[in-house]
Amino acid sequence: MTKIKNLKVYGLDESVIRSGLPMRTAEPEMKEPKLRDYDRGQKLVKAKSGSGHDSFLKGIIVQFDIKYPQYLTPQMQRYHWFNIISSQSKMHCLTKGEFEYNEYVLPEIYEEFEFLLEKYNDDFTGGSYEQFMKCISNCPMGLELWMGITTNYLQLKTIYHQRKNHKLKEDWGEICKMIEKLPYFKEFIS
Repeated sequence: MTKIKNLKVYGLDESVIRSGLPMRTAEPEMKEPKLRDYDRGQKLVKAKSGSGHDSFLKGIIVQFDIKYPQYLTPQMQRYHWFNIISSQSKMHCLTKGEFEYNEYVLPEIYEEFEFLLEKYNDDFTGGSYEQFMKCISNCPMGLELWMGITTNYLQLKTIYHQRKNHKLKEDWGEICKMIEKLPYFKEFIS
């Protein structure tokens, strides 16, 4: 099951203040944001999608670690704004056999895959290319890996609205729950 931890938000106050730059003639100053800055932000996020008025949300940076099943990878790759900081490497670590799999991987599939890993690791040649390719090609999609992600409120706003009712409720549902816990979720994202 998808798991999220180490959630951090950066640049919230600064981005809300900067949302007023289009109407300023003076040099910007970073002070404590005022209520009117947050009110302006709430009005800007309600503008027509794609108008650019909510672009200040790009400055509110979100970082987190996520453990996810491999079948989610192609869907997450649709969002080029999920910038991967670093991740566990299936390529480097798969043959060590220390990864976790979600509960939907059938025991017989897991056993067959473990057999392939044992054969690779027992290979007297030190693990042949052919045997490695059998391992990587037959790895269950329920393999779970950790990765660190950087994104921002503007992108999470899109993701939330596109995925909050997605069929993969255990995976996108966890991501949406994380988004719902962000500061000013109701005002800037929902």
